[in-house]
Amino acid sequence: MQDFISIARYQTQLQNGETTCRNAVETYLKKIEESKQLNAFIEVYAAEALQRASELDELPAPHGKLHGVVVAIKDVICHKGHTVTAASRILEGFTSVFSATAVERLLAEGAIIIGRVNCDEFAMGSTNENSAYGKVLNAADQSRIPGGSSGGSAVAVQAGLCMVSLGSDTGGSVRQPADFCGIIGLKPTYGRVSRYGLIAYASSFDQIGVFAKTIPDTALVLEVISGADAYDSTVSQQPVPAYSQQLEKDRRYKIAYFPEALEHESLDPEIARAIKDQLHQWEAQGHAVAPVHFDLLDYIVPTYYVLTTAEASSNLSRFDGVKYGYRSAADNHTELDDFYKRNRSEGFGKEVKRRILLGNFVLSSGYYDAYFTQAQKVRRILTNNLQLIFKEFDFICLPTAPSVAFKIGEKSKDPIAMYIADIYTVMANLTGVPAISLPMFTHPTHQMPFGVQLMAAPFNELSLLSFSNNNLAS
Repeated sequence: MQDFISIARYQTQLQNGETTCRNAVETYLKKIEESKQLNAFIEVYAAEALQRASELDELPAPHGKLHGVVVAIKDVICHKGHTVTAASRILEGFTSVFSATAVERLLAEGAIIIGRVNCDEFAMGSTNENSAYGKVLNAADQSRIPGGSSGGSAVAVQAGLCMVSLGSDTGGSVRQPADFCGIIGLKPTYGRVSRYGLIAYASSFDQIGVFAKTIPDTALVLEVISGADAYDSTVSQQPVPAYSQQLEKDRRYKIAYFPEALEHESLDPEIARAIKDQLHQWEAQGHAVAPVHFDLLDYIVPTYYVLTTAEASSNLSRFDGVKYGYRSAADNHTELDDFYKRNRSEGFGKEVKRRILLGNFVLSSGYYDAYFTQAQKVRRILTNNLQLIFKEFDFICLPTAPSVAFKIGEKSKDPIAMYIADIYTVMANLTGVPAISLPMFTHPTHQMPFGVQLMAAPFNELSLLSFSNNNLAS
């Protein structure tokens, strides 16, 4: 197979007899083996992927929109008959009895799933250092993190180990690793993609997202996995546009930015300078660019962590080692509570336990109103403010992350510093709006990629993708 450029070009090569699905899978299997040190893949479905590729090659006509497209899925997305562990010992050896709706839709359109990829345990983390399978390395600089929690999904696309991948985004877990790895990362509107089969971290925040190297590929995968689903009561019933066919050109947009975000003390000066220059370029191209003052920036991260840890403490209570997953080898259990404690203490990693404890604290008697109730109020204020902004503007422009990918272990001893690194991404999850990270820059000092983030009004992915495509294609 020739070097992968885009799904459209690959499928043209298939139709012209220049390559085959099996040849493509063999190429990726070889690359995965050669890149094992990156630790992106937890499990590779080699025999299964080759068999499916051969079956697709034998069909008289292409099977679906993603015919032959090689996909990796994050280890929090269920695939029937395959192990899924959320990168945690607590789900050690667990085999899924059903597939996520997103996976079913990929397969129905002819995709080939080549394996499951590494991530932070239960999607809790920004570095992919919190995994029972070890850390993932950034292919651009293996001394640096790839970002998280979907670090394996990002690196799989970055290093050319698959064509596209799926991750999940609860507070930036698609956009931030995309930014650190120099690829595209899209978090759709909450409810645009079914969460059925996605292992929950924080149910009112979680959303399956897409990693790719081109906007048309991103649009096509989103088109396939989106839409109503009887298995998810929170999914939207709105019809799904043919994103890949309706990308607009030459339209002028209104873009807002927050001066407080670009002047924030946590932001790398070179990143701030690059984004300010880009805003000037958009203005010169005829787009309307204007500042909007936003004085709630420093409330965003505390609000996010109060609410997500509260939801996590509830969601993760089901993992107790009774019916499935990890069970302590100790045989001196005298009480049921002791049995639970041993299983959970040994099965969960440090970061997950930290968030469960924080979640239980903010939900506890005497603190519920002081923390959880107040955080819900801030969430409503943020949502209302963004609704007002999107009445006047098409997009809000923000950095994706305050720095480029940092060194492995650099912030592991300071969880507060790690949480503050989510300052620019969590707003999209708090408010449910779609957001995308675009790879547009290289840091002059560190020689590492970084991007720009754009948020749009709910279910306005088409404009977001259209504007992004025009910028990355130019």
